[in-house]
Amino acid sequence: MRGCFSIDPETREFMTKRRPMPVSRLYPGLARSLIAVMVSVPFAMPAFATNVVMTTQFGDVEIELLDEETPQTVANFLNYVNDGDYVNSFIHRTVPEFVVQGGGYTFTDGVANSVPTDPPVVNEPGISNTRGTIAMAKISGDPNSATSQWFFNVEDNTDLDSNNGGFTVFGRVVGNGMEAIDQIAALQRWNLGSPFTELPLIDYSGEGSVQAENLVIIDIQVVDPFPINAGLNDAWYNPETSGQGFLIAVYPQRGTMFVAWFTFDAERPPGDVTAILGEPGHRWLTAQGPFSENKGVLDIYVTSGGVFDAGEPAPVPVKDGTMIVEFHDCNSGTITYDIPSAGLQGVIPIERIVLDNVALCQALAEPVVE
Repeated sequence: MRGCFSIDPETREFMTKRRPMPVSRLYPGLARSLIAVMVSVPFAMPAFATNVVMTTQFGDVEIELLDEETPQTVANFLNYVNDGDYVNSFIHRTVPEFVVQGGGYTFTDGVANSVPTDPPVVNEPGISNTRGTIAMAKISGDPNSATSQWFFNVEDNTDLDSNNGGFTVFGRVVGNGMEAIDQIAALQRWNLGSPFTELPLIDYSGEGSVQAENLVIIDIQVVDPFPINAGLNDAWYNPETSGQGFLIAVYPQRGTMFVAWFTFDAERPPGDVTAILGEPGHRWLTAQGPFSENKGVLDIYVTSGGVFDAGEPAPVPVKDGTMIVEFHDCNSGTITYDIPSAGLQGVIPIERIVLDNVALCQALAEPVVE
């Protein structure tokens, strides 16, 4: 038999009555005056995100869920995860330069079965469908119809922000997880009948029944947050910005951390020019604040007016923005910054410059045996 894919009768009925996503495209020398950033401890720490990991044949994909921004959607997704509904599920749809979709079907004993669905979740749009985000799939014409299915945006799909009430982004891929997603997106697709008309398969010739090894089988589990520890004390950098870097110091007993962000001058300004945040005359930022689990959330204060090795004039601190330092493991993390007065925002991936402290970090990250 050519292109055979077994489906149980109940799933076939489900597929006929409730196509997951019929939307068209988706289941649609230093300057005299140096500016520094100083950070104070906020009175209350914000909530920290839940992370899950999706296992695939192409590597693990870690996802940071947006608990605060989309609480109902995250709770809905975690219900499926904690109930084991995604065990032996598979990626059932890919569209080149668009999406990778799953969460709808499992494969057991050579038969495809639909994931049992909970009541639909209320739509929570607002975060853009950019590359590396994960969003809920739903039925065309019904913004509040999302259940178990989701998709990864492999490109910036900002048109989905308004399509069908807006597709709810509820997480983002962290670390190098998009490498695995891109490999899945590049697999040859096969049309084996609705809803598997765009089914990615591994080493499938088109002859005979689809086997488990032909499918992109996945599982999703909640992961314990990586614990920030003194083994992270080191020099870090973003490989795409040679010449810039970070010095990070962690103080576990106090639950605080210190970060110095060094930049460089693209063009040395005249000696009488005052340094301006983000401009060539500005050389570095410093930050200090609390951390919990794998993340430090820092309130930023811009300090100006001081001179090195002099008590006068006294520097003047002004609160201005937020910096978040988050570690995925002992070798990678991100720094997110937002400085409104300078119009500077961004997310910077960071890696260690040297590996001397990795072993210490790994040892300190291990759970303590009572």
